[in-house]
Amino acid sequence: MSDFEDAWGGYRLTTAEITYHLPDHPSLLQTYIWQEFDIAPQYPRLQDFLQFWLKEIEGKLHSVKVGLGGPLMPNSVSTPAFTFALH
Repeated sequence: MSDFEDAWGGYRLTTAEITYHLPDHPSLLQTYIWQEFDIAPQYPRLQDFLQFWLKEIEGKLHSVKVGLGGPLMPNSVSTPAFTFALH
């Protein structure tokens, strides 16, 4: 196992689509996208974030969808072909 795998073994880019009820209008739903490197299937960082949400944020959770990227590999970051800014 390489030094890279020792340092990042098991971590994958994890994206969660969190749907919640608006505090002032509970019949309306809003989405929040959370993205972090995490370890499947326990997702400790996502679990910590959801616990924080339940304690600190007023919007009641409706649902959470989780997407998982491939394994983190060295040299897997590339430069974008172009960039732009919205004003």
